This record gives sequence, C-alpha cells and structure tokens, in this order.
Amino acid sequence: MLTNSEYILEKGKVICMGQLKDKLRSSFILTFVLLITVTLCVQNVSAAEVTQHYAKWEEAKAEYFPDSKATNMNEVAYAIDLCLQAGISNYIDGNIDEAYKCMQDGYYGYYEVCGFERQTMSRISGARKNEVELSYKACRQAVKKDLGVEKVTEEVENLTAMLYEDALLLSPVTDSFKELTGSTSSGTKVSEGAFFLEAFIILLREGLEAILVIGGIIAYLIRSGNKKQVKSVYIGSVVAIACSAIAAWVLGILKSRSAEFGASQEVIEGVTALLAVLVLFYVSNWMLNKSETETWKKYINDKVEGSISRGSVLTLGFTAFLAVFREGAEVILFYQPMMSDANTQDIGQRAIWLGVAAAVVILAIVFIAIRFFSVRLPLKPFFLATSILMAFMSIAFLGSGIKELLEGDAIDLWNIKIPVISALVEKIPENDLLDTFGIYPHIETIVPQLILIIITVICFIVAGRKSKKLKQELQNQ
Repeated sequence: MLTNSEYILEKGKVICMGQLKDKLRSSFILTFVLLITVTLCVQNVSAAEVTQHYAKWEEAKAEYFPDSKATNMNEVAYAIDLCLQAGISNYIDGNIDEAYKCMQDGYYGYYEVCGFERQTMSRISGARKNEVELSYKACRQAVKKDLGVEKVTEEVENLTAMLYEDALLLSPVTDSFKELTGSTSSGTKVSEGAFFLEAFIILLREGLEAILVIGGIIAYLIRSGNKKQVKSVYIGSVVAIACSAIAAWVLGILKSRSAEFGASQEVIEGVTALLAVLVLFYVSNWMLNKSETETWKKYINDKVEGSISRGSVLTLGFTAFLAVFREGAEVILFYQPMMSDANTQDIGQRAIWLGVAAAVVILAIVFIAIRFFSVRLPLKPFFLATSILMAFMSIAFLGSGIKELLEGDAIDLWNIKIPVISALVEKIPENDLLDTFGIYPHIETIVPQLILIIITVICFIVAGRKSKKLKQELQNQ
C-alpha cells in the first residue's frame, strides 16, 4: 500500500517527466536539473509501480483499503487518481495502448460501476455528472490522438480535481484515506435521506421521458377510436422491462470480466436512442397529418375513428418498447449496487423503496394527466399537441443518444468552433431539467439537434400548406 509521501512522489515524477519529454529536450542544463529532481523525488518508487494499475475498483479496494466495508467515494477518487497517473506514466513511456486502457478503466472500472456516477447524478446534479463524463472523454481523446504529455496531464488534473471535490460531497473521509493522503476534511455523512433521494431522482429522471412517450401514444389511440390497440403499447413496455433486465444481467457479467465492456452499455443506449429518434420522428409526422383531418370529415369517419393498420399498431408498440428499453438496463444497474451499499452501511433498503414509490407516484400523475386530460381537447389541437410532443421527444433522444455514443467512444469530440453556434452553446445553462430532455451545452449534440429542428419545422410548414390546399378543395366542391 502506498504511503502519502510515495503517492505525492509519484505525481512529482509524472509532472517532471512530462516536462522533460515535452518541453525541455533542447536544453541540456535544464534537463540535467530535472533529472536530478526526478532522482531525488522517486528514489523509493520504481517505474513498474508507477505504470501498473488496477483495472477495477474491487481490486484497488482490496489493495489500498482492505478494511473498508462500504464503498467510499473519497477512496474511489484516490484509486481512480492512481489509475489515471499510471496512464500518464505509460503515455510518457510511449505505451499509448496501455495509457488509453488506464483512461478507460478509470471510467468503466471505477466511476461507472461503483456508484460514483449515480451518486453524482442524484446528490449533486445530472449536469455535474455529464461534466465529469466528458472530462473522462477528453482524457481518453488526448491519449488516443497523441496530443502530448502536457495536454494529457492537464486533462487528468482537471478530472481528478472534480472527482476529489465531488467525493467530499458524497462520502465521509475515512481514516484509511486520511493516512494515505493526509486529508483533514470530514466529508459528508451518508444518511437514509441520501439513499431516498438517489432512488427517487434516478427513477424519475429516467422514467419521465418514457412516460411522456407512452402517455402520448395511448392518448392518441383512445382519441382516435382505437382503444383496443392500447394493449400493444402495454405489451411493448412490459417486453422492454424484461429485455432491460436481461440486458442488465448480461452487461453485469461482461463488466465483471473486463471494464472495457462498460463501453458496450453506452453504445447500446446510444444506438437505441437514435433508433427511437427515427421512430418518434415518423410518429410525429404521422400524427401531424392526422391533425388536419378535422377539415376533412369523411377522412375522420373513415380513418381516424376507425381501426388503424396492423403496421401502425406495431410501430406504436415498438415506440413504447424503445422508450422504456433505452434507459431500463441502466436503471437496474444503478439500483443493484445501491441496494448493496444500503445494507453494508446498516441503513437498510427501506429508504430506497420509499424513493422508488415516490417516483412511481409522480410518474403516474404525469401519465394520468396526459391520458385523461389531453383527450378532452378538440380533435385538431389534440393531434397537433401530440405531434409536437413526439417531435420534442425525438430531439431530446437525439441529444442523449449522441452523448451516450461520445461516452462509449463510438464517436469523438469535434474540438472545433462554429462562430454563431458556439456562442449559442456557451449560453446554454447546465441544469437537471435540460439534461433530462437531452439538451447539453456541447456542440456535438446541439448541431444535430438544430438540424432536426429545421427538418421538423419544414415538415410542419408542408403539413400546414397541405391542410390549406385540402380545405380549399373541399370549399370548391
């Protein structure tokens, strides 16, 4: 187990060697001075100790904090720091692949699986979680694109600073952590209220989008005289829950074997979200066309208030499936370690189940509001409002889907500036409400969303002109 002085000396070596290789190669005198400094700093730390790392939190915990019963975020932050520092050392030595693996393990082997991610999201903010996740992405990209020691070190230092800061807000500081780091902080004591808040916010955040989509579809079916087809939506939702449980089980097994499989979860969620974008956009335009049928009475009698095609029923059921499955597996993976943590800290699971119940009540109220109150609207405003809701959800899913692909390293950060759009992005605040609906202050998500908004507006304009033309034709008959 590393002592506090050894840990500090490791960092000294990383910084010194980074300067040595990246900035001072041309200066013999300064290089000589730095070599002496490195020798003095790391006399008790071998190169192997600096470059080795533990791929998973469970392994690091057994080595650094064997006496800790519960997962403590300050201890996790320390272990992540060592993992990332090993990445820098490997990068300095020219082992790019191993350095990249260290950066990956710091996220998939620690942050995402030990509860750090979910606690940050629920107890601090979803915006902060996104900020940390993109900082991880920046670290991996700096290594992958070989941006130099100075850039890699800068990104790692930014990330670790955030992790230590958040850890103090999430967990009390243990004696073991104080011995290793010399910390004098006390941190935050975990209470039943914290577990309640976690369980409540996670389910509410992840369930709200699904409830909006399902509620809108069911209201549409009832309002259009197709109440018998509502069962297809419920079937799609139930199947999605079952598939989410299976996916969570499979991902859990894969993650236990290798932290790298954590990226698979992000990619699955991202691809599912983008598929949902296509389906929701189609459904939105379909409902938009129905909104104009009030001016065409024959069409209402023959089509809207009659049965819809089997293909349309399957489409709506599939839409419900995607809405639930998109986040279902992640919710299950969040709750599993939460239950374990509650038992380990002698708090029990009562607070978690109360949080789940409270979130279910809120989601049920939202569903009832859409299901029973929206159908009282006149036909045209109802279809128009439902179409707008589906269009909005497709834009939200697009933003969140791209963010998941970024986190899963399926796509890279752009690192470009687009004058007008960049200025717009900088003005977007980071808060939980915007985060819930897939709106992030990042150019990689905003640009595709702006394009989809333009396409959506064009579709609405075309539908409006088509309605006007139909109305004129009916008047001339």
